[in-house]
Amino acid sequence: MSRGATKSLRVHTLGPTGTNCEAAARHWIEQRGLTDSEVVLHPTLERAVVDVLDAPESSALLACVVYPLLHEIVFKNLRDLTMRDCFVFPTHHMVYAGRPGATGRTVASHPAPVNLLDGFDVDITLVNSNSEAAATCAGGATDACITTMPAAQRHRLDVRTDFGPVPMGFSVHAPRECDV
Repeated sequence: MSRGATKSLRVHTLGPTGTNCEAAARHWIEQRGLTDSEVVLHPTLERAVVDVLDAPESSALLACVVYPLLHEIVFKNLRDLTMRDCFVFPTHHMVYAGRPGATGRTVASHPAPVNLLDGFDVDITLVNSNSEAAATCAGGATDACITTMPAAQRHRLDVRTDFGPVPMGFSVHAPRECDV
């Protein structure tokens, strides 16, 4: 699909709202002038693939290249999906944040940025996204989290360390029937 096209497209990616994938999907749609398109958020990319394949003419998957097991998504769906684009887009500021007054002994993190906790003496709970990490912390299941600045702010968490934005790769996969 050429820039400036107006085809309606549903770009499925990782949620909940506030993920780096959501921001990258909105950026990708805007850069292509797909004015009648929307971003659909899922708890995992594995779940998103199911919906992409259910509407092959009008759906695409946007993935972060450091998403755990992205290689499985690609190769398990090789007959049905093909990579259409790959680009670099900065993440939101990645932060270590916690509930006000909490010790920070237990930390929620998505597997991809978990190494930001190297050197911290903490117990780690893995979750499905950076936004989910913030919600997990805000809900009291952990003291702190690795998340994005917008998710930390939305959940009123105290930012303890700001790692800044990370130049990140994102890939777009679509069914062969989709003219992306």
